[in-house]
Amino acid sequence: MYNELSTSKELENIISVNPAVVIYFYSDKCAPCVSLRPKVMELMDKRFPKIVLAYVNSAKNPLLPAKYTAYSSPTLIIFFEGREYRRASKYISIPQLAETISRPYNMIFE
Repeated sequence: MYNELSTSKELENIISVNPAVVIYFYSDKCAPCVSLRPKVMELMDKRFPKIVLAYVNSAKNPLLPAKYTAYSSPTLIIFFEGREYRRASKYISIPQLAETISRPYNMIFE
C-alpha cells in the first residue's frame, strides 16, 4: 500500500492508525531518492507486505520533513505501533533496512 502525503494531519493519521509504517522523505531532484524508491517498494512488497509505505515530497512540503527532523534526502523513518523505531538517511542499504525491520515486523504480524 502506497500513499503520497502532503499534510501533517495525513502523516499523523497514517502513523496512528497502522501498526507498521515507513515514511519515505524524498525530492524529485535527488538521484539517490529516485534510484532507491523502486528498491524500497520491492522490499516492502515482497518481504513486508503489511507495512504501509508512505511518501513525502520534501521539496513540495518542506514543513513535514522539518517536523520529523528529516533534513536530508532520502530519509526513511520506520514506525511500529505509533512510535519511531529507526531512521536511515542518505546512503541506505536495502539488506540492512530489511534486517532492521525483520524482527519487530515478525513480532507484530506473525
